[in-house]
Amino acid sequence: MNAHASPVLLPGRGSERRNEIRRWCFLVLSVLLLFLSCTGRAVAAAGLLPAEHAEESGTPEKISRFSFLAVGDALIHKGVYEAARKGKKQFDFRPMFRLVKERVQAHDVAFYNQETILGGVDLRLSTYPCFNSPQEVGDGMIDAGFNLVSLANNHTLDRGEKAILASHEYWAGQDGVLTAGSYASLEDRETPRLIEVNGITCAFLAYTTLTNGLKAPKDKEFYVAIYDKDSVEADVKRAREAKADVVIVSMHWGSEYVFTPGAQQKEIAGHLASLGVNLVVGHHPHVVQPVQMVKDTLVIYSLGNFISSQKELFKLIGLMVSLDVVKKERGKEKTISFENVTGTLLYNPRRSPLGRYAVVPFDLMKPDILKDFDKVHKKYAAYVKLDETLSIRPPAKMPPKPPAKRRKK
Repeated sequence: MNAHASPVLLPGRGSERRNEIRRWCFLVLSVLLLFLSCTGRAVAAAGLLPAEHAEESGTPEKISRFSFLAVGDALIHKGVYEAARKGKKQFDFRPMFRLVKERVQAHDVAFYNQETILGGVDLRLSTYPCFNSPQEVGDGMIDAGFNLVSLANNHTLDRGEKAILASHEYWAGQDGVLTAGSYASLEDRETPRLIEVNGITCAFLAYTTLTNGLKAPKDKEFYVAIYDKDSVEADVKRAREAKADVVIVSMHWGSEYVFTPGAQQKEIAGHLASLGVNLVVGHHPHVVQPVQMVKDTLVIYSLGNFISSQKELFKLIGLMVSLDVVKKERGKEKTISFENVTGTLLYNPRRSPLGRYAVVPFDLMKPDILKDFDKVHKKYAAYVKLDETLSIRPPAKMPPKPPAKRRKK
């Protein structure tokens, strides 16, 4: 969708299941707060509590939250789009995402990185190293529930200005979807991307540290947002001036196929934390990396691939992170925190009994999809969970092995 100076309202689709519980909790808390308020005033009147403290105890705390989910790169090689082909110019990617659709749609905000430009079939499809993908990729991801999309990565400029403009036209027509990282003008580039969900205003920024040596046309550098300290600082400032409670930054960074964040990633994470960014969502390494707190900033260093046609097992393991963003207000004081930060490992094989390129969460795994998947899960979970910041969803239970046949004497 086009950028808006005022926030785009999202319906809070993941919250319906929690509303009834919250109503009861609110009722109980209201009674409790009323009691505490009266108690505080009574104690203050007796001279046992300073009056200003009594007033604070009588100020109810307002709590708002929204649920957030993120996956990594949609890296659409030829193998992926040919598996989705239904005709000369027709594609259907929806079956590939069917096993994650319900859990994605259960979240208010769902992020992914559109690694390959959606220039569409009229510009001729292409694969590595200069990608151009069917726009039906976006249709499939939106159908699965994704509504927050990064367009800033090292393949944004792969097919030149025509593909970028076709991509912009496509995304501008998608209601309820917010993109960042590639813009139509300088004014568009400097307009904060804002969403409002469940009473929380959130700004979305996206950057890349590399473009594979490609450059945007002269005076059109806004076609891809390249990370620069001064520009990022100005963007965050504009977001806060636009009354953003939460700032989310998508970062395309780091080195490919490395399971630990490098010096560049750590330096950028520290800089973003110093600016007061709340959440950093990283991608580009095409493998999973840790989820950690840097000061008060939650940093997902790399989500790995979500869907691709890469071959080696370590490139087929991705990460889905889900969490609650919580805003607490009491008087003029406001805090942002994260709760229920959970990682789910994903597997994206070329072929399986579930179909071509079907994305499979490990908690739904079976041995006929991935042999010894429990051992694979243990190995890759260790890369992403280094401390108590993140909890890891366990894999499905491995079925018992049949007893060994006895040899006849």
